[in-house]
Amino acid sequence: MRWVHTAGRGLLVLAVILSGYVASGARADEAALTGRGPLTLATAGDLTGYLGPLLEGWNRTHPGERVTLVELPDSADETRAQMATDLKDGDRNRFDVLNIDVNWTSEFAAAGWVRALPPDRFPLDAFLPPVVDTATYDGRLYAVPYVTNAGLLLYRKDVLDAEGVPPPRTWAELERAARTVAPKYGLDGYAGQFLPYEGLTVNVAEAVYSAGGSILGGEGTRVTVNSAAAREGIAFLARGVREGWIPKESLTYKEEESKEAFRNGRLLFLRNWPYAYVAASEASSPVAGKIGAVPLPGPDGPGTSVLGGSNLAVSAHARHPDSAARLITYLTSEPVQRQVLTQGALPPVRSALYEDPDLIRDFPYLPTLRASVLAAAPRPKSPRYDQVSLVVQAVVDDAMTGHESPSSAVRRLARELAAVSAR
Repeated sequence: MRWVHTAGRGLLVLAVILSGYVASGARADEAALTGRGPLTLATAGDLTGYLGPLLEGWNRTHPGERVTLVELPDSADETRAQMATDLKDGDRNRFDVLNIDVNWTSEFAAAGWVRALPPDRFPLDAFLPPVVDTATYDGRLYAVPYVTNAGLLLYRKDVLDAEGVPPPRTWAELERAARTVAPKYGLDGYAGQFLPYEGLTVNVAEAVYSAGGSILGGEGTRVTVNSAAAREGIAFLARGVREGWIPKESLTYKEEESKEAFRNGRLLFLRNWPYAYVAASEASSPVAGKIGAVPLPGPDGPGTSVLGGSNLAVSAHARHPDSAARLITYLTSEPVQRQVLTQGALPPVRSALYEDPDLIRDFPYLPTLRASVLAAAPRPKSPRYDQVSLVVQAVVDDAMTGHESPSSAVRRLARELAAVSAR
């Protein structure tokens, strides 16, 4: 994802999307959000424990619409599997509102598991523009952005300052520092999330997008990965492992393992989500006060991050759809979104919070994160996203471990993704 969006362009895109909704009028399934009563909210494990108190605030003021929180496993793959199993049960499903990973929206919408929503029920114009696109499928709104995320490049500021080296803006600058500066300080050069799981798909998409390429187009109906840009992005990752400035150990890293490697002072550079910056800044961290964060680099300048985060969707079989919509409005309100950041350390979707001086003082990465989100792009949209991701993981793992050349890997990706799209 080469970041070509600007804030103005993002607002224009959002305006076009919303005008399309208005022009078409509310469709029957979008307007049928009637009925109030108790709700169940399903989410992946709440690692920071912030969500329970937020829902207690709702329950105090909405006693007839009390929410029961159901926490599913921490693993995204396991959470998705449990949600899918429940949603397939139709009228017997347990969940009314679902906190879903942004890349599940298309799959859940195409399967008919979640409702199309009327855009005018929600404060979409107050959100960072790119996050709204993650909640749409086939031109309709099927979820509401709740938290967002973008990958950042974390770096050892003390080490780069000692060497008189600025934080990298390009891949060449990153490689040079990872090869020459890191060993002088007993550090590994660069790591991301390179175990074959969803995190590898994210890192690959960022590399391909940063080089100006793409993986899928047309809501997953076209395979676009067979390009020079994709070869360049995958070659960047494979070359790093081959030359050693990406440590082989990082081929076993997920978010937590890579965060700990950086937090414990073993890496010069790390691609991760902002929560890793917060963890490395804690008083107990050996690198507290010694780190910085910049946008991900690309071949010729700042690269492109994949949008992370989660969206709130209403089950197609929700018992009380109006209450579900009202809960979503509450969870995306300004006061609650502020708490999402301050209590949960999760990036909010409301644009104004990124310009709040008090929040910037406590979370100094916010301006960098805002720029990254505004320039970010979603993962490939597809109703078969789980299969798309598995193909990307398997093929690129072979390239990074030296079992396949980047050129061969791109050709294989094109073939296997075409087979997925044809199913």
